[in-house]
Amino acid sequence: MNNATIKSGIVAGLVAMAREHGVACEQWFSGLRLGPAAFDGEAPVYLSYRQACQIIRRAVRSLPVHGPGLVLGQRQGIGHFGLLGLAMLTAPQFAQAMQLGIRYAPITGAMMELELDEYDDGAMGVVARMQSPEPELEPFLCEELFASSLMLCRGLLGAEFRPRVLELTYPAPSYAADYVHVFACEVRFEAPRNRVVIDPRWLQAAMPANNSASAQQIIALCEEQMPAGQPRSEIVAVVERLLRQRIADNPREVQIAAELHLTERTLRRQLHAAHTSFSELHDRVRSESARALLADARLSIAHVGAAVGFKDAREFRRAFKRWTGVAPREMRAGEKQDTGDVEHTAVSGG
Repeated sequence: MNNATIKSGIVAGLVAMAREHGVACEQWFSGLRLGPAAFDGEAPVYLSYRQACQIIRRAVRSLPVHGPGLVLGQRQGIGHFGLLGLAMLTAPQFAQAMQLGIRYAPITGAMMELELDEYDDGAMGVVARMQSPEPELEPFLCEELFASSLMLCRGLLGAEFRPRVLELTYPAPSYAADYVHVFACEVRFEAPRNRVVIDPRWLQAAMPANNSASAQQIIALCEEQMPAGQPRSEIVAVVERLLRQRIADNPREVQIAAELHLTERTLRRQLHAAHTSFSELHDRVRSESARALLADARLSIAHVGAAVGFKDAREFRRAFKRWTGVAPREMRAGEKQDTGDVEHTAVSGG
């Protein structure tokens, strides 16, 4: 991300804030080939991640505002998210809308890396991190990200939406009470990671403009707007996660595509762009899971096969040998032998 070119909506918002407070912001752009006037037009300005960080660092130091990220984030709604906002509006439920939000956040100019965090009770979290941690910038970027996301969620679900909890890695600032006022939930500072958690009841809410055909068209446009240099391998991680969750059901590509609110063709194209395929990922996930299960001698070969989606033990044995070059029983025997050798060495002191 550090070398990526990003849409500088955050910087544009800070320039506007500076003008509201009568702050001269020309010095923010010292050493760069642009100035505040570049943000006067409707067309977005693109900056490198490093340039954006440099400008924001200077802005936070000079603006006479407590929590400028909170202020800036609260000014944003669905319209500020452009195509991504439309994609989320047309998703079936809020859970799918969140998945789209994470995947296509780069097209909005998001400067933090995002990932989903799932809970046993059905809740879902969004974890945010800087690729290169900077204590001076992290509070601002978290404030802007989580406050703008809150406004987006309220635009989708209604003004009564509120998270379960907001966790932040940095110490509580002097204006910590503003966080509670904005998010209307428990806020924990000095937490292990930056994360917002959303209760299951919100995730099941239907989106106001759910339309599968429109959604597919909008998602295709989102794909086209992904920044140059943005890794496309995110789709690989998402597909692998879904495959692991449903491994015993032997999911088909069309089912995973539907889960991601994509056509099968679009999913295939995205995986091809990431230099892989659904069958390759499916086999890798099943192979890794089967090898882990075979380490448990209490499980029969048939049980292991069923756990990774095979109804027929013979079919599983053929597939496993194709993946690894050895039969499941040979793999298990080999691992047992390796363990015995290690134990013997430890006992003998050799």
